[in-house]
Amino acid sequence: MKTLIAISDTHGQTAPLKSLQPRIDENDFIVHLGDGFHDFRSVYYSYPKKAYALKGNCDPFQSLPREEILEIEKCRIFCCHGDAYGVKTGLDRLIYRAQELSCNVVLYGHTHRADVSEYAGILLVNPGTLSGPLSGGGSYAYLVCSGEKATAVIVGNPLR
Repeated sequence: MKTLIAISDTHGQTAPLKSLQPRIDENDFIVHLGDGFHDFRSVYYSYPKKAYALKGNCDPFQSLPREEILEIEKCRIFCCHGDAYGVKTGLDRLIYRAQELSCNVVLYGHTHRADVSEYAGILLVNPGTLSGPLSGGGSYAYLVCSGEKATAVIVGNPLR
């Protein structure tokens, strides 16, 4: 069993990320799904074997990947910011990409709205925004991978 924290859209707010430090220490992986790499930089460089960062639409000068596939336990996780797949208007393109890559989990951001849902055997997880005026207090996703099975919950006060 391995655990992962997914965050997204921190947009210059470092205090909520600092409050997650005990969770970062105790989990196996942490992924920032874009829009705030500067906020995540110290975590990224402090935990090179467990921290992943992706480029969001508000990270224009960062040389980060736009997409990443993580293999944790037997879960194949497609990670992206989501803007390139039009996630604000629907998840079809994102789901098709996950199917194309043979992934059973998708982590995405961009919408600032936390969500955990499933479609055609694919677990779709958006952690929402960890901070900011639209966050309603901020949220992140906690994911557990055990073999091929993944479960996720939203932690915090997600905007609904």
